[in-house]
Amino acid sequence: MKIKVITVGKLKEKYWKEALKEYQKRLNAYCQLTIFECKEEKAPENLTDHEIDGILEKEGQGILKHIKDTDQVVALAIEGQEIDSIKLSKKLAQWEMQGSDLCFIIGGSLGLSREVLKRSQWKWSFSPLTFPHQMMRVMVLEQIYRAYRIKQGHPYHK
Repeated sequence: MKIKVITVGKLKEKYWKEALKEYQKRLNAYCQLTIFECKEEKAPENLTDHEIDGILEKEGQGILKHIKDTDQVVALAIEGQEIDSIKLSKKLAQWEMQGSDLCFIIGGSLGLSREVLKRSQWKWSFSPLTFPHQMMRVMVLEQIYRAYRIKQGHPYHK
């Protein structure tokens, strides 16, 4: 299966890069993983709703250019569904049976555009808490890896 992780912004910190590299290496046994980094727009303080929408739209255009019409899209969104790792493993198995490439979308500090949210077939929330998008990359890869391990019957998830 091909999995794309499409993110807004670049990783700068060495420790996040190392963690990401570790999970990329682990996932090579299960899927073909590609990570796309889209440009993060500057977001000064005290933005109006209109300005926020404009920034999200620009970031959304960068995200959408990496998504094919046939891709299954999962958007990370605070208003999304919270599930446990076992249910995620079952979802992963269903997506594999559909035969489409799978895209996980991680927005920037302002979230995701309406167009990206509309394009996604499922919205996934890790928690009502807010996390740095750099950390979310690692968390998403770890959960994908955990889902594959559960699917294979390995005890990693316990």
